[in-house]
Amino acid sequence: MIPSQSGVAALSCGKPSAMPPCETDSHTSSKPASRKNDGPSRATPYRSVAHSNIAAVVDADTSQLLYEKNPNKVTPIASITKLMTAIVTLEAKLPLAEVIEVSDEDVDDLKGSSSLLNVGSRLTREDMLHIALMASENRAAACLSRNYPGGRPAFLEAMNRKARGLGMDSTHFVSPSGLSAENVSTALDLVKLVKAACEFPLIRSFSTDTRYDVFVGKAGKRRLQYINTNRLVGRPDWRIELQKTGYISESGRCLVMEAQVDGRNLIMVFLDSFGKLTCFADARRVRRQLAVQQGR
Repeated sequence: MIPSQSGVAALSCGKPSAMPPCETDSHTSSKPASRKNDGPSRATPYRSVAHSNIAAVVDADTSQLLYEKNPNKVTPIASITKLMTAIVTLEAKLPLAEVIEVSDEDVDDLKGSSSLLNVGSRLTREDMLHIALMASENRAAACLSRNYPGGRPAFLEAMNRKARGLGMDSTHFVSPSGLSAENVSTALDLVKLVKAACEFPLIRSFSTDTRYDVFVGKAGKRRLQYINTNRLVGRPDWRIELQKTGYISESGRCLVMEAQVDGRNLIMVFLDSFGKLTCFADARRVRRQLAVQQGR
């Protein structure tokens, strides 16, 4: 089992002409709310500095906690939510080839975020899932939830029921996209979510695709080009099995990944980061520290 104590580890050490913001709208503040540490320090194998305010690194095969920083702090998780959206969609075993249509109900009235998908856009459920995971397309996530048996209320109920079933006791969902700050979790809960999501080959494949085109319009000829929101995906020096990014002003920048690092499968969770590159730099620091420990 993954330890549940809190604390901070000891430290040392194509797209179209205008790709809209995929995580949230451009009108929210880029500065996340400040948060305090949630407990005393304890020793863990890694000593790499994580600049994210909340972090956890776990060996996916042994469940050994390698690094922690405020791992039980409850925080908004933004579009990390879409991993659970994907799990609930796939577990329902709905036809992936079924065409579903974006409606006014899928437009973000909370943050006012933009989208490439106009109201009336029609895509298969599979394509909606693909761009929701890879490019964090909010209207695609909303459309998936609305086209669930029982509609969006039943979908949200299924999300929270699945979270309870996974032992994610500090997690709660009110939105399928993550645009609401009431979607909250902890780093250790998200380790469990990443493990569960990795059981689905489509989630692994779609979340780590570098780019994907979909076709909409009356004749199905208008091409929308999406790119991955994770700048590490596709790099030859990274082998990423699953990933998801997220951002709203209340959550800060967020990143979860399962990646093979020097022969180990690591789950990395970095939350509440200030700066667009901080989470990615934290992942590099973890990899560099492991290489040092193994004498490379």
